[in-house]
Amino acid sequence: MTVRIHGNRPIKTLTGSLTRPTSAKVREAVFNIWQGRVAGCSWLDLCAGSGAMGAEALCRGAYKVVGIEKVAKACSVIQDNWKQIATPSQSIRLIRGDVVQKLTALAGEAFDCIYFDPPYESHLYKPVLEAVLFNGLLTEHGEIAVEHDRQLPLPDNIPIDPLQDTNPHRDTLHPIDRQLACCRRKQYGRTSLTFYRYRSD
Repeated sequence: MTVRIHGNRPIKTLTGSLTRPTSAKVREAVFNIWQGRVAGCSWLDLCAGSGAMGAEALCRGAYKVVGIEKVAKACSVIQDNWKQIATPSQSIRLIRGDVVQKLTALAGEAFDCIYFDPPYESHLYKPVLEAVLFNGLLTEHGEIAVEHDRQLPLPDNIPIDPLQDTNPHRDTLHPIDRQLACCRRKQYGRTSLTFYRYRSD
């Protein structure tokens, strides 16, 4: 099975229900909203699935794309897709494993654009967004786009809970009182997109 991304380029996807590629309509909407951000950006693709979002980011000029995906078969497909698209000046890295655990291993890196698309019925939303905060993975003016079911809205703010924050690198990351704040919401049929950035007040 294939889907087509920016420039009408085909990429492979898994058959079956192990992964759920972001629809063309939603993918186009994200890149329209972020059209001024992607070229030259660092991109983090969480629950990468087919890798279509990271592949499109590469096509649009992201200089670095990192992905996290748990399903082994999906990882093989993503690697093939990204290697076919990436130029010698672009950096790609795919990490296989549990997304919350692997985010801790990225502490010290920061990304301009983070796309997070877990299975809609999962309970990953809160722990992953908190892990992004705990580990300082968003650049100062970066944004996170979260794909979810419109019937399951996400909160306006994501704070760090000081009682849960045991990161030993806290002094090199963002302050403990940092929060993610919703900056826009979009709906496309059953799918909603909630965008977060650091709260400015």
